[in-house]
Amino acid sequence: MDAVILVGGFGTRLRPLTLSVPKPLLPVGNVPIVERIIASLERAGITRAVLALGFKPEPFLAAFPDGRCGGVKLEYAVEPEPLDTAGAIAFAARYAGISSTFVVANGDILTGLDISRVIRFHRESGAEGTIHLTPVDDPSQFGVVETDADGRVLRFVEKPSPGESTSRNVNAGTYVLEASVIDRVPLNAKVSIERVVFPAMVENRSLFAIPTDDAWVDTGRPETFLAANMSLVEASGASIVHPTASIDAGAVIERSVVGAGAVVGQGARVSRSVVFAGARIGDNAIVESSLVMGAIGSTAVVNDVVVGEEGSVPRGATATGEKFPAPEGA
Repeated sequence: MDAVILVGGFGTRLRPLTLSVPKPLLPVGNVPIVERIIASLERAGITRAVLALGFKPEPFLAAFPDGRCGGVKLEYAVEPEPLDTAGAIAFAARYAGISSTFVVANGDILTGLDISRVIRFHRESGAEGTIHLTPVDDPSQFGVVETDADGRVLRFVEKPSPGESTSRNVNAGTYVLEASVIDRVPLNAKVSIERVVFPAMVENRSLFAIPTDDAWVDTGRPETFLAANMSLVEASGASIVHPTASIDAGAVIERSVVGAGAVVGQGARVSRSVVFAGARIGDNAIVESSLVMGAIGSTAVVNDVVVGEEGSVPRGATATGEKFPAPEGA
C-alpha cells in the first residue's frame, strides 16, 4: 500500500531552525519527524511513501541515501510551483502512478494513532475518503467536523461560536483516500483539500471520519516542537542523550534532548531543552526551555530562545524569548 507525505511547507514558524533543515527532518527525540511518521505508516502496512515536496529533495536524499526508510521505499515528487494540499497530493499520486487506496499524512504531525484502524474503518464504510479526527478542548479555535452515527461527514464548521456545534473533533491530518479523489483535482491545479475537495465529497456523501483520542501534536511551532520532545523525555523517564554527545562531567542535563556530536561544557546546566546535533553549550551557561542548533556562549543565561545553526548567544549574555539570528526586519 502507498502513502503520500506532505513535506513541502517552508516551516516559517520554526525559523531560524528551518533555515538550514527542512521541518520534517528536524529531530524529535533525536529521530527526524518524517522518520517517525514513516515508521507509523510501515506498521500499518505501507510499503512505499511518496514525499510531496515544494522544493529540492537533496536534504531528504542525503538523509535516506539508499532510497528507503526502514522497510518503506521512498520516492520524491517535487512540485513545479506550490499547489496547496489537494494539488500536492494529486501531483505526488500521479507522479508515483498511485491507482488504488492510499494514505495521506502531514509531515509535521506526530500521533500515536494506529493508522491500520483508519484503513480498516475506511474499507468497512465504503468511503471514498476517510479523515482521522482528534478532540480539542476549545473548538472555537479550530474548524470542527460533524459526523452522523455511521461516521459519514455531515459538515465542517470553522471556529464555531458557543452553541453552533456540539462537535469537539477536528481534522487531525491523516487521511485514507481512494484513487478517485485524485481525479477531483485538475492537473497541476492549486487546490485545497480541506476547503474544496472535502466539502465536495460531503455533498456526494462519500466522505467519512473516525475520531480517536490518541496522543497528537502539530510540531510546526517552537513551543509544540519542544513539547513533542519533552513528551518523549517524560515517557522515557530520563533525558535523551546521543552517545556521541560530549557532556562535561560537571555539566547537568535535566529533562532534555541532546543530539549527536553536541558539546555541553563544564558547569553548564541544560533544562527542558533540545540541544541539536553539533550544537555548543559553553562553560557555566544556563539553558532553559530552549531550542539550540548553534552556540550558547560561556556563562550566558537563556530561557525560551531559538538558536539556528548560524546563530549564537554571546558569552555572558542574558536572553529570554528571542531568536538567533533575529528574523529579518526584526
